Amino acid sequence: MVVQAPPPSRTCALLTVTAHVARLIPVTITTAPRSTALQTVGSHERPATAATPADRRLRWLARALVVAGLGMIPWLVLLATQLPASTVAVHWSTAWVGLDAMETIGLLATGTLLLRRDPRCCLAATVTATLIFVDAWFDVTTSQPGLAQLTAILMAAFIEVPVSVLCAALALHLPSRQR
Repeated sequence: MVVQAPPPSRTCALLTVTAHVARLIPVTITTAPRSTALQTVGSHERPATAATPADRRLRWLARALVVAGLGMIPWLVLLATQLPASTVAVHWSTAWVGLDAMETIGLLATGTLLLRRDPRCCLAATVTATLIFVDAWFDVTTSQPGLAQLTAILMAAFIEVPVSVLCAALALHLPSRQR
């Protein structure tokens, strides 16, 4: 009796089941070492092979962003020790109206994209969450002591931060729901 070895690679389908959906993913099973034995063919995962130029660019960009983040630390110390306690802003109302306009656009975009079940809703929700949280931060930290500061704190606690958290949760939750 002659036993033939299996071919070096064979494409088949792998059934994956998540909480919401079951699907077949094309995979390649090889006789290669364990790290590359199971590789998906589609866009879900890529084989563990040599890095492509795009992978190298992304890795370089990731490292550059980490270095930039670390470089911000001395800058933050400098700002904390050197900035004046107060300043006059010539375009104060323009800055606040601009920020609120961006929040408005973000909320409209997030809601519209969500109604259309457009996957870009996650991006809009992320941006909107960030803008609203930044607005709450600056409302509280730049308000005058007294009633203005109390109003800013109450608006932040009961409106801005909850809406920001809602948008962030939406951005994190939707990708898993769309699979």
